[in-house]
Order: sequence, then structure tokens, then C-alpha cells
Amino acid sequence: MPGTSNMVSIGGRRLRVTNLDKVLYPETGTTKGEVIDYYTRIAPLLIPHVAGRPVTRKRWPDGVGTDDDPGMVFFAKDLERGAPSWVRRVPIPHSTGTKDYPLVGDVPTLVYLAQVASLELHVPQWRFTPDGERGFADRLVLDLDPGPGAGLPECAVVAGWARGILSGMGLDPYPVTSGSKGIHLYAALPDGQTTEQASMIAKELARAIEADHPDLVVSSMKKTERPGKVLIDWSQNNGSKTTIAPYSLRGRTHPTVAAPRTWDELDDPGLRHLLFEEVLERTETIGDPMTALGFHAGGRQAETGPLSAYISKRSASRTPEPVPGNPLGATPHGEKPIFVIQEHHATALHWDFRLEHDGVLVSWAVPRGVPHSYKRNNLAIMTEDHPMEYASFEGTIPAGEYGGGSVTIWDDGRYELEKWRDDEVIATLEGRPGGPLGRVRLALIRTEGEGEKSSWLLHRMKTDAAGRPQPDGIPVGPSAQTDERPPARRAAPDEDSSAAPPVPPAMLSTNATPGIARQSAARWGGEPWVEGKWDGIRALGVWDGSRLRLHARSGNDITHRYPELTDVDAGLGDAPAIVDGELVALEPDGRPSFPLLQGRMNLERPAEIAREARRAPVRYYLFDVQSADGDDVTGRPLRVRRRLLEDLAADAIPLISVPPVFDDVDAALDASRALRLEGIVVKDPRSRYTGGVRSESWLKVKHTSTQEVVIAGIRPGKGGRSGTFGSLLLGIPGPGGLQYAGRVGSGFSDSTLTQLLRTLTPLRTDENPLVGVPALDARDALWVRPELVGEVEYGEFTPGGILRHPRWRGLRPDKSPDEVRREDAP
Repeated sequence: MPGTSNMVSIGGRRLRVTNLDKVLYPETGTTKGEVIDYYTRIAPLLIPHVAGRPVTRKRWPDGVGTDDDPGMVFFAKDLERGAPSWVRRVPIPHSTGTKDYPLVGDVPTLVYLAQVASLELHVPQWRFTPDGERGFADRLVLDLDPGPGAGLPECAVVAGWARGILSGMGLDPYPVTSGSKGIHLYAALPDGQTTEQASMIAKELARAIEADHPDLVVSSMKKTERPGKVLIDWSQNNGSKTTIAPYSLRGRTHPTVAAPRTWDELDDPGLRHLLFEEVLERTETIGDPMTALGFHAGGRQAETGPLSAYISKRSASRTPEPVPGNPLGATPHGEKPIFVIQEHHATALHWDFRLEHDGVLVSWAVPRGVPHSYKRNNLAIMTEDHPMEYASFEGTIPAGEYGGGSVTIWDDGRYELEKWRDDEVIATLEGRPGGPLGRVRLALIRTEGEGEKSSWLLHRMKTDAAGRPQPDGIPVGPSAQTDERPPARRAAPDEDSSAAPPVPPAMLSTNATPGIARQSAARWGGEPWVEGKWDGIRALGVWDGSRLRLHARSGNDITHRYPELTDVDAGLGDAPAIVDGELVALEPDGRPSFPLLQGRMNLERPAEIAREARRAPVRYYLFDVQSADGDDVTGRPLRVRRRLLEDLAADAIPLISVPPVFDDVDAALDASRALRLEGIVVKDPRSRYTGGVRSESWLKVKHTSTQEVVIAGIRPGKGGRSGTFGSLLLGIPGPGGLQYAGRVGSGFSDSTLTQLLRTLTPLRTDENPLVGVPALDARDALWVRPELVGEVEYGEFTPGGILRHPRWRGLRPDKSPDEVRREDAP
């Protein structure tokens, strides 16, 4: 509701968002929340086109208004004084004084700009150099602007003429429908072109096309010469001018987008500007048509600069890894430099060791991780420098991409540097409180080669910087996956070992099917240990005998967010303990609800926390214990730890409990389905507590939700699907008729697309068979008689009855439409 304010965490940055329900586009009812959602989802495609460029913005704080009553707009160059300190900025002198321009290189910055209603983002056709100076022009842009009596069709014709000339010059152009009136053409320029030279090239090209086609083209800015013609505006190549960024929203009455297009689309006589929902939908199937002009700038930017190797190995449209957003390096922060150690399950498991230095993360791959003793040295291979944004990266790099596999943060923190030479680095690292690294003095010594792929030794020093003996740490790497109990981390001198808990395992379990789970249980011997999988968040609880403190998996203290658990005597006994469990919010019918929990996860204001604690109290379901009565029990079998855990929680408050376990996989699956849980976790009762190590001793089995649906319409295909269809409109019989249930556009093979289109074409009809289909989805739909039943896999139903994240599974010829019903209905 208007006036609301929430503190959220996005990409490791904290940001306050307000008035998410505020309507910014009255004609369509589009809210600020939807604008933020758009920029969040389009970020991987948008950021490569703006990275390293100063961003000027057009802001509509009160919305764009209507044609009769337009909203107030502000053209902003200087970053607002209240902008978060982590928003990167670069100063540019002006006659009126120096202005700090924002640099957009990550999702949090985009969300901040959307929060202050910066609907339009404009950038020049040059990037900053690493030393903060204005670089050469790297792109040429032609703005094809139709005058009165002309429109997009005329612009498309002129674009085709320009394409022929540019291609003959070796400059392949990429079209963008501007979202306003015309078309922009972009082409990568060879290195070394000044903005003045780029402007002259564009001007001469515009004049040449005007000379050949004077009846349709004009290169003069005089308004008297423009009726019925298309202006080729070449002036936007001037170094002081900007152009709307690809994928930026427009501040029009409808939320249109400056949308990159294919040349085939420009041949469509029905060519029009696209709304933001349409842009999001098409990117799922065709990606970014102008990827080649992303942050690579046609490949040229990959050849120079401190992050050139990083950029050259990645495509932002295919990997979730962060795009370098600030070519000037890290913003000075006056603190010690940072480090991060990431566990990387790629072709071979290894740990990525990264130290901040000169504005980048200097990186090594360490197959066996940080040595836990000074008696051993581990091999480290230097890799390419990484951007500072990588320090908070966790995610899955798709298979087939460079470094494909999952990445999680093993530990991170800051370090004190003693020595940095080309062949030797010595530093004292201090990880997050209670983390697996602790405080440790390390040395990196080069043994062979130079630069990337050179070989180094990672050595744990025998003494710290003050000459005191260093404690051993937790083993990392293959040796930690043996049956031997890893030694517990000992506190360093003067360290308060009770200040925070050890970081919970990054991933204790691996995914499995029910069949694999049953086979593993049989292989383990004895009865399996099967628990419910709750749709909540992991939390470690530190009990000091009177009060419970909670820590997230990241190590952050989240005690204050759950006063119903932490402001009372939790009843876990008189002795200290560290327990592991899951925070869960329940719907009134007892079903776990992650969306309900999300309303609690990022609150900071005490009044809001207290209100939500009363409205949606959180439960703490315990499933393991690390220490009891001051003793480390991680090396004891699970069956022993379970007994200790049950003793600890015997007198706990009602909101804290130890859920029951099953000894049969199939019975547990049936029970979890009946309770509508996320799935089950099958555990070996002999297993030890292993921190941060994947283990087949814990197997997750998630339920897959499927739904039968009636096919009611076809959305025409675009781009690579122009010969088939883009998505199917779905319905489920309900009160009043065939209720709209959303659309499915993924899960189709090429052969399936062709076969389905062949099957559906004879069923075409002019009548809409659906009830409740939004006008935007119905606008270009091709309706079919609702006679065919299909099946989709999906995440959940929205409160409005729409399938979330559906994926096509296939036709169900054994089912008739009148047999279809909503599977999760009571």
C-alpha cells in the first residue's frame, strides 16, 4: 500500500524500497513494484550495454501521467545526495560544476534507480577508460526519427538502406525500436575513433542516404523539412550527447521499451513498439539480438583493460556471473581490502581464492583448498582477475559455459597485507565470525610461469604476524570428504569462540530421485533416516543457557528479526549448545509458505518486526546439533546427535520443535505429499556433521508438481520461433467456464513445436474460450477450440490462479477437457 517502506537485500546490498504499489503508468496501471521487477529481470541483458558508461536519467517521481495530464519529469545527471554509498559514480566537469554520474554494473544499482522512478536510462556511445578519462567512441548510432505523416514502416525502409551502406563499410548494424517513435541503429566502431570522428561518419552517411532518397530521408534538423520524411539524426554520436539505452523503459503513456530487434522483424508490416512484458517474454526464447554489442563492444573491449580476460571468456546473456560495472576499480572505502574463498563444483571440485588488489580480485584456483596445517602446501593456479562484484557471487554457471557448475561462498572477510610482489604474497586473513577459516596468516609463492595459469604454492604460516603459533583449521578439499572426523576449529589467542556459530554447511545434501534415495538407503545398511523438507530458510541457533541467537547461512546475525524465538527463554536447557534447523512460516492450514516467510526475512524496523511476529509467527524446526553442553558433537553419528537434540528440545517453547522422522522412503514421500511439503531428505543415520561439503549421506528428494491443462490459444512466435509459436494459452475448468491459468513457452523441442502447431491449426476459431484472460495476453492470441489436454510442470499457483514457471511436459490424449481439474484444489 502507498506509504509502505521495506529494507531489502539485493545482491548483497541493502536498500530501502518504498511505495511499491504506486502507479507510475496510469493507462496500464503499471506500478513501481512492476518497474523494479522488470529492471531486475532484464538486468543480464541491459547491463552489458551500459556498463562503464555515465548514465543520465529521466525521472517521473509521480508517474508519467496521461496525454491530457502528463506527469512532471526531471532530467538527472548528478546522482542524488541520498543515493547509497555503494552506487558507483564518476565525476564529470561541467560549466555549472562537477557532477557525479552513476555507473550501472549490477542489479542493486538498477533497483535503486527504479526506486527513485528513473524510468529512462540514457548513455553516450563511449566508455570511461581505466583511469577515469573519456574513452574513444566504441559505437556508432543512427536515430531514425519519423516526422509527421511517417512512422515505423518508413523508418524500417530507411534502416534497410543504412544497413546496406554500413555492412559495406564492415560495420554490421543492429536495430532497436526506440519505444517512442522511431528506430535506432547501432554498430561497433573500430578502436581509436574519437567521438568527433564518429559524428562525421554518421553525418556523411546520413547525407549520402538523403541524396539517394530525398523523397523519404532528411538529415537536417529543421522541422519544416521533416513532414512525411524520416530524419537520420547523426548528432547523438557527439561525446556530450546520450541515447536511450537498449532495454530501458520509456516514459510514455504505456510502458514501452527500447527493444533490440532482428532484421526479420523489421520486414513485418505490423512492426510496432513493444511493452515491457513482451520484451521479458521474448528474451526467454531469443535472448539478446544485439549481444555482440554488449560490454564486449563488438569484442574490442575484451582486448584491453584489467578485466579483459574475464570479459573475453563470458557472455552476460548466458551466465549469471556479474558484469564488470566500474572500469575504475573498487570505490575507496578506507577499510582493509576484502577476500573471498568460493567453493566451485565445476568439472573438478576446487576452491577459488580471491584477494582485492588494485581494484580487482586477483584470483587463484586451489584444487585442495586452504591448507589446514603449516605442515602441508597446496597447489594454486593463477586465473584471470575478477571484478569486485564477484565477491558476493553465488549461483550456478550453466553447463557448457566457462567454469560451468555451482559456486558458493566458503568464507570471506578482510585481510592485512604484509607483502605483494610478482612472485610472493603474504597476508593475514580474517573470515566472517565463526566461519571455517578463522584468522590465519597465509603465503602464496610462485613456482612456475607468469600471469594467468602460473603455478603457486598456498602455504599456511607456522606463526602469525606477531610470532605466535597458528592453530590448525578445518580441512578443505578431498581430504575433508573421508570418514575421518575433521578437527574442530580452535579459537585463536584472545578470540571469543562463543561470539558466533560455525557457518552452517553450504550444501550438505545432493538432489536425488526417489529411486536413488531408496537405493542409497539400502546401501547404507539398516533403517534409513527420512525427514520432511520444509520450505523455509536455514538458520544456526546459538544457545547460551538463557537466550537463543540466530545466524543465517551467510553468518549474518538475524536474532532481532524473530523476537518470538529470541526474546524469550527458548527452553533449551541450562548448558550452552549450537543447533541447526529451519525457520518456517505456516499458512493458516498448516502448509509451509516461503512467500509468507519472505515478509519477515528482510525487516529491520522494530515496530514492523513486532507486528509481523504477531501476524505470522515463525517456527524453528531443529534437525541437527553441532555442540551440546560445550562439547563438539559433529563427529558423532547422526543417530547419536538426534538423541542429544531431542533431549535439548524436550522442554522447548511450542515454536521450537524436532519434527518426527520416518524409516521408510515411500511412506515419507506419501506423508510429505499429504502435508504438501517441499519434499523429503534421506539421511544415513551413521553420517557425521560435515560443514561445507557435499555428501551423498544426505539426499534431497523434491516433489514435482504437474497440472493437466486445456489448450485454448496460441501466441505467435517471434525471432527463432517465427515459424511456429511463442507460447500456449492455458485454461482449467472452473466456476463460470474455462478459467485462464497462464501461458507456457518453455519445454518445447523444435519437433514438438512443429507437431503441436500442425495439431492445433485445424482447431482455430475466432471465439475466445477463456474466462479472465488479461487484455495484454489476448491482444494477439490465435484462439483454438478447447479440445486438447496437455500437462505442464510448474512451481506453484499464484493467488489469482495462474501457473508460476510452467514447463511443457506433453499432450494427454487419454484425458478429455471435462476431466481436468486444479490439482492443488481442496
